[in-house]
Amino acid sequence: MNQSTHVNRQITLAARPNGAPMPNDFKLLESPVPTPANGEMLLRTLYLSLDPYMRGRMSDAKSYAEPVGIGEVMVGGSICRVEVSNHGDFEQGDLVVAFGGWQDYSVSDGVGVIKLDKTMQNPSYGLGVLGMPGLTAYMGLLDIGEPQVGETLVVAAATGAVGSLVGQIAKLKGCRVVGIAGGQEKCDYAVNELGFDACIDHRSANLDEQLAQACPDGIDIYYENVGGKVFDAVLPLLNTKARVPLCGLISQYNATELPVGPDRIGLLMGNMLVKRIKMQGFIVFDDYGHRYKEFQDAMVPWLISGQIKYKEDKVTGLEQAITAFIGLLQGKNFGKLIVRVGPEQLDFGAKS
Repeated sequence: MNQSTHVNRQITLAARPNGAPMPNDFKLLESPVPTPANGEMLLRTLYLSLDPYMRGRMSDAKSYAEPVGIGEVMVGGSICRVEVSNHGDFEQGDLVVAFGGWQDYSVSDGVGVIKLDKTMQNPSYGLGVLGMPGLTAYMGLLDIGEPQVGETLVVAAATGAVGSLVGQIAKLKGCRVVGIAGGQEKCDYAVNELGFDACIDHRSANLDEQLAQACPDGIDIYYENVGGKVFDAVLPLLNTKARVPLCGLISQYNATELPVGPDRIGLLMGNMLVKRIKMQGFIVFDDYGHRYKEFQDAMVPWLISGQIKYKEDKVTGLEQAITAFIGLLQGKNFGKLIVRVGPEQLDFGAKS
C-alpha cells in the first residue's frame, strides 16, 4: 500500500520475542492521521532507520531506555516532512530528523527534532553517515579509542553503518585497519572500496589464526559492536593499554541464556588488569548528543571530498520493515538499513 494522506499505518509490538524476533511479534495497524495541537507539528515519515538497538527495546529487561509497550508503535529514527505546523520553530515543508517510529505519521512538540536543509540531496543520510550511526562511529572511536598514527584497529561488522565509518575514520587518522565481516563479498568491499588493510570473514573456521596473521603487532583498538566468538578471537591479541569502545553486542541480542562453555570472566578481567586495557560502553545521544555539530563539521567535508564512502541498503514500503529488521539481526543487510516509507512530496490537501 502506498502512503496515504488520511490513513496512518503503524507497526506495533504485538508480543515480546523469545529469542530471535518473529513476524507475529509485530502487528500492522491502520488509524486516522493524528491532528497536532498548539505547539505541535504533524510529521510525515519519508525514511525509517532500522538499527540493532531496537531488539533491546522489544525486551522488558532493565536497560538504559524504557521498553516499547505491548501494542505501542515500534521506536525508530526517521526523516520526515512537516505537513502541518503549530510550532513557532518549524514550518510546513521543513525536512527534519525525528524519532517518529515505525509509522507514516507522528506528532511532535519539537523536542529532539533536528532541522535539515529542505533541498538536501540524500535526506536518508541523516539516519546514517550524518546521523546516529555516524555520531556513534566518530565519538566512540575518537573520544574513547583515541587512535594514534601507526596503531592497529580492528572493527567487526566492518561494512555495517557504524563499522564501515569507524574503519575509514581510523584510516584518516593513520591507523592500520583490519575489518571482520560476514562473507567474502563484504570483505572485498571493505578492502577494495573502503580502503581497509585487511578483512576477515567471521564465518571462517580458523578466525583466530587469520586475525593473528592480520595483526602481527597486536591490536591497539578494538571497536566492539558484535561480541561472541569475535571478541574471543580479539582478546588474546589486545596490546598493553589497548582501548575497547563498546557500542553494541549484536551477536547476543537474540540470546535467551548465557553461552555454553567455560566462564570467561576471569580471563577477561585478568587481561584487563595485566594489560591495563580500557573498555568503555557508551550511549551515543546520552553521552555525546551535545557534540553533534562537532561531528557534522568533520564528517560533511570528508563525505563531500570522497574521503568517506557510504553504502545504504534500502527497502521500499513500511510493510517491509518487519522482514528487513529480522534480517538485520541475522547480518543479511549490506550497508546502513533504511526503509523508504513515503515520497519526498505528497499532496496533503488531497485524499488518496
